[in-house]
Amino acid sequence: MGEMQVTLNDGHGYVFLVAISSAFVLVWAGFKVGSARKKYEIKYPTMYAPETHKNAKEFNCIQRAHQNILENYPVFLLTMFMASLKRPHVAAVLGLIRLLGFIAYAVGYQSGSPAKRQQGAFGYIGLLGLLGICFEICADLILK
Repeated sequence: MGEMQVTLNDGHGYVFLVAISSAFVLVWAGFKVGSARKKYEIKYPTMYAPETHKNAKEFNCIQRAHQNILENYPVFLLTMFMASLKRPHVAAVLGLIRLLGFIAYAVGYQSGSPAKRQQGAFGYIGLLGLLGICFEICADLILK
């Protein structure tokens, strides 16, 4: 069975900085939903506006942008922290790409035009890179 020793270095500081920054992105996206609730008069606990609501599309795009980030957030953090065990500097850059992708996705979707969410597709470059490093770590541990 393989072993791995981890020594924290400045690269991990960048990983932590990206992780902390991501919390601000979540809060920002959440505030956008709260503001949209007020603006379009969508009361809690209603998650999405019904199609019959005059501003359903506008509100639902804002809500969906936030929800998508939340759905992807655990995998983002897991892969970034796991990848940082072997390649912290690379993990920080890839994590930042993923985070910027979340922002571009949200801004595009929040415009009310769902097709504009694709502006954040570049974030998957970060995710795929992180996944690659995670598989590398798994192989190193299993095959040693």
